[in-house]
Amino acid sequence: MEPDEKLVERTLSGDMTAFETLVRRHRGLVHRVVARVIGGNDADDVTQDAFLRAFHRLHQFRGDSPFRAWLLRIAHNAALSSRAGRTPEHDELFVEEAESMPSSERLPAHALEDTERRERLSLKLQQMRPPHRAVLVLRDLEGLSYEEIAAVTETPLGSVKGRLFRARQELIEILRHNTYDWELPDERASA
Repeated sequence: MEPDEKLVERTLSGDMTAFETLVRRHRGLVHRVVARVIGGNDADDVTQDAFLRAFHRLHQFRGDSPFRAWLLRIAHNAALSSRAGRTPEHDELFVEEAESMPSSERLPAHALEDTERRERLSLKLQQMRPPHRAVLVLRDLEGLSYEEIAAVTETPLGSVKGRLFRARQELIEILRHNTYDWELPDERASA
């Protein structure tokens, strides 16, 4: 598999198939991140906008961070820009299909339960403050390193770690208010 940096060089030399390869390689990740920031309804449009922005700014890619981090920074900013003119009640988060087991092997009741659990989690994530939600999604759902998150969010590394800690605490508090969904013990009961 050709490295992203080589594909960038080829694109800058006029090879559009190289950029198509970059889009295919990173579309799923960009779409998931965008959808978790703004919701599933507009995620396709904002994902397309993010790739268009990346294409027009490709000459600005210096290679001092991974291409993926650079692209996610553009996608994150495009999502935040898109979200700025919207109201939270119109958001609906993208719900992914469970990938752990093919749907043909899953019992319908389990599939429904998994879908409902992901929908409830999506609603809980929407209640979080956007900076907290962004680092939580990038780290815990997408598996980016702290350094990549710092590059994507244009935030110092120490701030990313602190923000992630506070984001997890915020999510725990949100989940604690609905113990029926998550079966989390009340903090007072565990003390």
